[in-house]
Amino acid sequence: MKKDYEGPLYAPHPDIVYEKSIKIKLLKLLKEKSYKYGDYTLTSGRKSKHYVNCKPVILSGLGLTLVSTLLLEKVEKYSKAVGGLTLGADPLVSGVALVASQLGHSLDALIIRKEPKGHGTEAWIEGPLPPAGSRVTILEDVITTGGSSIKAAQKLRDAGYWVDRVVSIVDRQDGTEADDAMIEAKLELISLFTLEDLIN
Repeated sequence: MKKDYEGPLYAPHPDIVYEKSIKIKLLKLLKEKSYKYGDYTLTSGRKSKHYVNCKPVILSGLGLTLVSTLLLEKVEKYSKAVGGLTLGADPLVSGVALVASQLGHSLDALIIRKEPKGHGTEAWIEGPLPPAGSRVTILEDVITTGGSSIKAAQKLRDAGYWVDRVVSIVDRQDGTEADDAMIEAKLELISLFTLEDLIN
C-alpha cells in the first residue's frame, strides 16, 4: 500500500544521476528549446520580445522527468493530488503523479477543463477525485497573469478541496499583476525559474 505524500522527494533516473544538478540540466533545456527572442503576442494579448513555450521540454522524456522531479519537491506537504488547467498542465500533473508513484507515494493527477464536459456528468475535473477536504497543489508551465492557475484553483475549491499553492516552471514576472492576483486569490506562488533565468 502506497503512503500519502509527506514531503519533498527525488526520483532516481539514469540520465539524472550523473548530472551535477537537475536544475542546471533543466535550465539548459529550457534555454535551448523553450525560449525565443523576437516580436510575439502572448496568450494574454500582450506584446512581448520574450516568448516561453515549455511544451518542447515537458513533452520530451528527459525534460518531463527533470521537470516532474523538481516540481514534486515543491508540492505542498500532505497533498492528495496535483491539478492544473488543460492543456499546459496535463503532462505536468501526470509526470509528477508518476514520479511520486515510482517512489511509493500516493499522489494523483487531476485535470481541470476550461469548459465543463458537454455530455455525461458534465464534469469540470477529470481524474481520481480525492475525498472532499483534501489538499491539492496546482501545477503550471508558465505564469504570466496567473489567470489559468487561479481558475483551476477556484474550480477545485468549488469542488470542496483545499488549494493554497501554485507551482510553476517559469514565472515571466511581467510587473506585479500575477503576484497581486495570487495574493488576492489567497494562493502562494512558487516558481522553479524566472524569465530572467532563461534570458541570462
